[in-house]
Amino acid sequence: MIITRTPFRISFFGGGTDYPGWYREHGGAVLSTSIDKYCYISCRRLPPFFDHKHRIVYSLIENVKHNDEIQHPAVRAVLNWANVAEGLEIHHDGDLPARSGLGSSSSFTVGLLNALQALQGRMTNKDELASDAIHIEQNLIGENVGSQDQVSAAFGGFNRIEFHTNDTFDVAPLILPQQRQQELRQHLMLCFTGFSRIASEVAKSKIDNLKNREKELKLMRAMVDEAIALLQDGCEPIESFGKLLDASWHYKRSLSERVSTPEIDEIYNAAMDAGAIGGKILGAGGGGFLLLFAKPEKQAVIRERLNNLIHVPFNFEDSGSRVVLYQPNGL
Repeated sequence: MIITRTPFRISFFGGGTDYPGWYREHGGAVLSTSIDKYCYISCRRLPPFFDHKHRIVYSLIENVKHNDEIQHPAVRAVLNWANVAEGLEIHHDGDLPARSGLGSSSSFTVGLLNALQALQGRMTNKDELASDAIHIEQNLIGENVGSQDQVSAAFGGFNRIEFHTNDTFDVAPLILPQQRQQELRQHLMLCFTGFSRIASEVAKSKIDNLKNREKELKLMRAMVDEAIALLQDGCEPIESFGKLLDASWHYKRSLSERVSTPEIDEIYNAAMDAGAIGGKILGAGGGGFLLLFAKPEKQAVIRERLNNLIHVPFNFEDSGSRVVLYQPNGL
């Protein structure tokens, strides 16, 4: 039995510049952090006593005889890519719902890759995990996804991730005094809008529009380094980060009419009226989790104003995808 634990992520700035269609020409950069909410994948060899070869348990239960019968696109793609011939039982559990803007699908892919490598007695490094997950999601499954989620899931931590025109990436941990990082964390709120969406569909509408939004995307990338500079400047009030988030959200909304909806705009405006300084819908947009930035003394009022939403406490984390149980010959 192998169990992996892979974090979800919050992306602050630069989202959109991590699409291959953009960074292969212009380069890209994002500022993001992993959080202490996780995707758990358990994987074990399945004894040959059953009618099925593989058993996959997530929101559905699949018992299949061949890889190509698997409905779950990531499981099917990963098993075929890894040339898995033996029967497997794979279980997925997540702390937060799928299709919610926290990179959950990439956390699943990274966690499954990590589990399969461990089951085969191989250790894999974070670079390989991220690169393989990017290849599987973008090239094998054909998802309209960027490249930041896979890197954040594999590496963990609060990072500036740069994407180069030759498809390579660099991960630079953000160096901050602990007090400053804690101050940032205390100003953040995470709320579930209750709307889920297919991220790939929203992302496609943005990808199709990249060439028409060159100015906005270049400004959004510049905000990555602006945000880092103000966080590292102890004289700069932390509220400046929230104002920058608000400005970034308005640029992000312009990338596609599907990024926001009237319902999301209503929630965001209500939060701002109640005292929030800034925020954004996480992920591709269209639903999922809303990140808000507000002074701690204002947060109770905001929670009351948005009392129909689920508010999720969280902390930053820095471990990335980990094998938390390694018993390859069974428990």
